[in-house]
Amino acid sequence: MSISVHNPDRFERRHIGPDQRQTDEMLKAIGVPSIDQLIDETIPAHIRLKKRMEIGEALTEQEVLSELKSIAAKNQVFKSYIGSGYYDTFTPGVILRNIMENPGWYTQYTPYQAEIAQGRLEALLNYQTMVIDLTGMEIANASLLDEGTAAAEAMHMFHAMHAEPDRHKLFVSQECFTQTIDILKTRSEPLNIELVIGDHNTVELTNDFFGAIVQYPAANGAIYNYADFTKRAKEKGIYVCVAADLLSLTLLTPPAEWGADCVVGSSQRFGVPMGYGGPHAAFFATKDDYKRQMPGRIIGVSIDAQGNRALRMALQTREQHIRREKATSNICTAQVLLSIMASMYGVYHGPHGLKKIAEKTHGLAKTLTRGLDKVGVKQLNKDYFDTLKFQLKDAAATAALKKEALAAKINLRYIDETHVGVSIDETTSLKDINNLLNIFAKVTGSSAPTADTTNLTIEWPAELQRKSSYMTHPVFNSYHSEHEMLRYIKALEAKDLSLCQSMISLGSCTMKLNATAEMIPVTWPEFGGLHPFAPVDQAAGYTQIFDELSFQLKEVTGFAGMSLQPNAGAQGEYAGLMVIREYFKNKGEAHRNIALIPASAHGTNPASAVMAGMQVVVTKTDERGNIDVEDLKAKAEQHKDNLACLMVTYPSTHGVFEETIIDICNMIHSFGGQVYMDGANMNAQVGLTSPAAIGADVCHLNLHKTFCIPHGGGGPGVGPIGVAAHLVPFLPGHSLVKTGGDKAIHAVSAAPWGSASILLISYTYIKMMGTSGLENATKYAILNANYIAKRLEGHYDILYKGSKGRCAHEMILDTRGFKYSANVEVEDIAKRLMDYGFHAPTVSFPVAGTVMIEPTESESKAELDRFCEAMIAIRNEVRAIENGKADKVDNVLKNAPHTSAVATANDWSHPYTREEAVFPAAWVKSGKFWPSVGRVNNTYGDRNLVCACLPIEAYETATA
Repeated sequence: MSISVHNPDRFERRHIGPDQRQTDEMLKAIGVPSIDQLIDETIPAHIRLKKRMEIGEALTEQEVLSELKSIAAKNQVFKSYIGSGYYDTFTPGVILRNIMENPGWYTQYTPYQAEIAQGRLEALLNYQTMVIDLTGMEIANASLLDEGTAAAEAMHMFHAMHAEPDRHKLFVSQECFTQTIDILKTRSEPLNIELVIGDHNTVELTNDFFGAIVQYPAANGAIYNYADFTKRAKEKGIYVCVAADLLSLTLLTPPAEWGADCVVGSSQRFGVPMGYGGPHAAFFATKDDYKRQMPGRIIGVSIDAQGNRALRMALQTREQHIRREKATSNICTAQVLLSIMASMYGVYHGPHGLKKIAEKTHGLAKTLTRGLDKVGVKQLNKDYFDTLKFQLKDAAATAALKKEALAAKINLRYIDETHVGVSIDETTSLKDINNLLNIFAKVTGSSAPTADTTNLTIEWPAELQRKSSYMTHPVFNSYHSEHEMLRYIKALEAKDLSLCQSMISLGSCTMKLNATAEMIPVTWPEFGGLHPFAPVDQAAGYTQIFDELSFQLKEVTGFAGMSLQPNAGAQGEYAGLMVIREYFKNKGEAHRNIALIPASAHGTNPASAVMAGMQVVVTKTDERGNIDVEDLKAKAEQHKDNLACLMVTYPSTHGVFEETIIDICNMIHSFGGQVYMDGANMNAQVGLTSPAAIGADVCHLNLHKTFCIPHGGGGPGVGPIGVAAHLVPFLPGHSLVKTGGDKAIHAVSAAPWGSASILLISYTYIKMMGTSGLENATKYAILNANYIAKRLEGHYDILYKGSKGRCAHEMILDTRGFKYSANVEVEDIAKRLMDYGFHAPTVSFPVAGTVMIEPTESESKAELDRFCEAMIAIRNEVRAIENGKADKVDNVLKNAPHTSAVATANDWSHPYTREEAVFPAAWVKSGKFWPSVGRVNNTYGDRNLVCACLPIEAYETATA
């Protein structure tokens, strides 16, 4: 018997669900002899790749991790005192192991199905409460992408709220973080907002300003009393946003108390590693009056069908997928996993613990100031929290300091030739302060003083010192021992359904395997400990990852250039459109501002286009769900002189490879426009076709979909863009680190490389799959979808199919008729699936009253069969209503989901049995997942909005 010396443990076998036997059974059921024939019947031949990707041979898990260890070693993790919105921090082990490294938390989907998401909804409500308390504001959202994005969203909100069209100026303090100003430049230009960057003490606030943004403490470390400035702004009807440091607000007077309208910032220093820039959760807090204008997701308190407290995402009608081109924000995701980590950091430390960390940080900053004063180095900030600004005698002294600091593996912030910044953080020790004193003493030729920690007090003016209480809710005062914290985390985790329990078959969301091997490097200190503004030569490992990943993604897309900076899919959309806009400006065709968008497009598409200064023209789709080519041509010709782009999703959101796509792209080009391809459905393209092959000029890639970054309960995500050669010069740059093209647009993310640390996940996935594995993943995504379509045949109608009767990697089930035949809404089916232990597919998108299913390649035939059996059983429950065997009002669908409390109650008046309610299939009994609340009352939650923690007694009083 012959044997092989090659490693048999290929990762592809772990990632792709069906084995060969299951594959053969599925192909037989579908009625095709091979998977290649199925692909031929699904993807039009004329768009298939003529040349294979050159990704290379697949590596094993062990080989990739070993290689990554070598790459990680190329990063030099210096002690960084750079600050500027990023700080080293201690991630409590109980949070690191049980949340950040736990698939029970990181594989969850966005909590649209609230009944099986109560755990993370509670953690997010804690986050909102913590932010509200620390800022003093009345309402907060459940996080944004980064501080710069949050400031830009405040600008948009203020601009939209002002009815006076002649108010077109935004004042931005010159003391705001440089990266925030960079993003404001990007986001203001398409909307014709004029930024006035200057000194808040001297600026003349006139009636053409609509808003102002200041930093607290300022980027240089100084704490300013903005009360007078805010008063002057209010007298002119100008809204004021404050970019604040969350830790400092445990000691500083909160901005709400001196009149701020909005407070934004980053929660990164609450236990989230720097990770060379991300991901980190930003916060956004404002006044209750502005709740319908504020961006992002808001977690609210409501009640369920039994009148019990239940949480949900509130006020969803203000979101971009509802408002489309009328939206002022395209925010489609958040940083849920990171905001949960930050909220748990707040829960674990509590208000007193946070204050102690802040006091230690400030105390060490004062200690350093005292010591440097003794060696003749002047500290310029009168009042400061953690950041100091020192003046050296000349440029030579600064150069000498830099040399000594680097030799000691220390990074400082070099503001200019004679000014240096030093930011203290939670991880700074007294030993670190003495090391700094030694370095400065060498440069000044002095003997190093010993750190003096005697009689340390806060000496700020009384009006700057916080007097109000915060984080008084029991949740922040109950779990300070690790045992109690562990149990709290696990109790919340048990309320949430994730990929740990069952498949999550969400169309366009691609909830595939997030392999453990892909996640492991993210928490290595060589990747997590780097400051995003550290000298680039200290990040050689990251540079290698960026270069290799960019090459891999260029092979996948067929494009000439990539930008890894956008840290969400919708932000990738926006970045791509801004690149197109800049391309036309460079050509002298800035008047091109029409974006053609099919009616079936993702909700973020029109919102992104409006934000990029474009005018949206919607085009029709035909009865088969395809783009109506004649209508598209007519509108392209009508707007040919001003046509900027077509935004198209491929394969379509309807789950079909449209055969006219190349002709469509050629037509747009013939009228002088560009083609933007939404990459949400790349899981049906990789290795078989590509954006370049169909004729697109730019696309974004959802790395949290096709390339295995986990959804993290609704974030983080990454949305890099690929572009054709003529667009490469305009890829996003950054004001602090060289990125992008020669004619780069301003930054779209706060960090130069966006959410750098989680790029490791996609890199590892691609390395372990190789060219062949990536091709097979696409084939199996299409196989699994067509198998489900075949199994559900005769039970549900598939709304759209290709010309040969095949769907792509997803399909739409038409359930609209049930409303008339059985009084069953699509929501009833979604909630009933919970009783079977499944998360619903995508509901009512892109067609109202339907469900869109995407199984991904990672699900085995056994799991697909289990899901299909649940869907068929639910169809039979609908039939029972249709034929009169079940009541039209009191039935298992209308009352779903059924909780354990309902099932075990003494009273049971329903015409169906308890077993039919909670154990509708035999396999449910062996691993029942219980929804923790009954069906949530959405209307009640919006009419009685509560978005912060309340004691149970207070809630009962409010709802009595």
